[in-house]
Amino acid sequence: MKEGIHPAYREVCFVDLSNGFKFVTRSCVQSKEMTKMDDGRELPLIKLETTSETHPFYTGTQKSVDSLGGRVEKFRNKFSHLGKTK
Repeated sequence: MKEGIHPAYREVCFVDLSNGFKFVTRSCVQSKEMTKMDDGRELPLIKLETTSETHPFYTGTQKSVDSLGGRVEKFRNKFSHLGKTK
């Protein structure tokens, strides 16, 4: 590999802003902020809005579209009384 053309691949700390969950992984992302870890290491800090700790898909709190009913079914339920003749 050529020297000097590759980005710096290093350990980076990511933090979830909604609950403070932190995890360390390797990345090339650039950051101006640093954080001090519990073990004394100082790592670049990247702030995220959502992670697997808070995303509805991973936490199991998402709503299923199938259980909510389709658009046609909602329309029929809402306006079913208008089509009936006495």
